[in-house]
Amino acid sequence: MKTGRLSSFYPVICTRDVAASRDFYTRHLGFATTFEADWYVSLHRPDAPRYELALLDHNHPTLPEGHRVPTRGGLLLNFEVEDVDAEHRRLIGEAGLPELLPLRTEEFGQRHFILGAPDGVLIDVITTTPPTEEYAAQYTSTAPDRS
Repeated sequence: MKTGRLSSFYPVICTRDVAASRDFYTRHLGFATTFEADWYVSLHRPDAPRYELALLDHNHPTLPEGHRVPTRGGLLLNFEVEDVDAEHRRLIGEAGLPELLPLRTEEFGQRHFILGAPDGVLIDVITTTPPTEEYAAQYTSTAPDRS
């Protein structure tokens, strides 16, 4: 089965507090607002506009009945950056955001840390590193170069 061409893809976080979530993503993670209503905010990164994120009031009627609940954990957003150590200093050391997993280097090819965002969302800030030989063999030929 062939799929249609994808023109956009972005997560929408159902939140208890749209304004607080907007403030978090714009203040700490570099997003800018592209559309804003009291029930929905669309965000993008000015340095990379194809990276988008939206925030939706969990009670809004555009959500099907029975699914109008805020995100409460279980969502991990990966942010790959050039210098994870600098981001760790900025976000944890300077901004005082809650660190949920300390900065560390993983054998599978990441140096990263995880911080907490509104509504229990986890933010994994990552710089890719060369994986160990064991993990390097597990990457497929279609995976981005990890070296």
